[in-house]
Amino acid sequence: MNTQHSFQAETVTHSRDIERLVEGVATSDGAGVKLTRVLSQPLQQRLDPYLMLDAFGSDQPDDYIAGFPDHPHRGFETITYMIAGRMLHRDSAGHEGLLENGGVQWMVAGRGVIHSEIPQQEEGVMQGFQLWLNLPAADKMTAPWYRDIPAEKLPRFTTPDNVAVTVIAGRSHGIKGAVERPVTEPLYLDLHFSGTSPFQQSLPAGHNAFLYVYEGSLDVNGRTVNAGRMGVLSSHAEADGVVIEAQAGTRALLLAGKPLKERIVQYGPFVMNSEEEIHQAFSDYRAGHFSGAIANSQN
Repeated sequence: MNTQHSFQAETVTHSRDIERLVEGVATSDGAGVKLTRVLSQPLQQRLDPYLMLDAFGSDQPDDYIAGFPDHPHRGFETITYMIAGRMLHRDSAGHEGLLENGGVQWMVAGRGVIHSEIPQQEEGVMQGFQLWLNLPAADKMTAPWYRDIPAEKLPRFTTPDNVAVTVIAGRSHGIKGAVERPVTEPLYLDLHFSGTSPFQQSLPAGHNAFLYVYEGSLDVNGRTVNAGRMGVLSSHAEADGVVIEAQAGTRALLLAGKPLKERIVQYGPFVMNSEEEIHQAFSDYRAGHFSGAIANSQN
């Protein structure tokens, strides 16, 4: 999708800093898929409304071939961004979608859904990210929906400094992303640096934000974030955005969102606001109440 004609340059007067660097933890999920958990429960309050970020990437089929068989979710949204490979989604309402190179699947679990994500390849590289975005208390029991967004439908632009930007969610430099969410206001950008020119992104002062570098390295106000590291961005009131300088070939995710400032209670695949709601989620799942229809949505 070529949206270059809508480009509006953004100028940041005071950049945020890197507050801390986070190294992901190697783990496995699903049927033994090897991945790196970059954002985990100890950072949920600090990076509210984001709950989790997993990075997966391997050219060894044994690391991913079994995928993620049927499993439930309630109370949040999942955003899967596939850099390389193919993954088939099936859900408890009988819908399915094929997530391919460069595509995004955005799913609202809401009151409950059971789905599976199974690789559709027996060799080659499988690489991507899964992000969990919290739902506000008022929306946790909303009807589930999902949307598949192929790579060619994702808005993209290139800055005058030759930074290529994919706008998965939110708005950047006048370009509206593929998805907008009204309460948490997520910004989700994939940045590709072909040179050493900087990239500037304005950010609301009250929004939490972080970077994840998956190739190369970048600097923010003199502090370096290397590949495989997350940089949590400071939240100083005087800062109006972030200025990123990177090596040629660097690829990184930039995320920001409006915090919900609500209690977070997570147990496995359920994220609610109280222990009682978690108990109810397990009860509803065991009783087979996660099989309701899922709506497709453009919002």
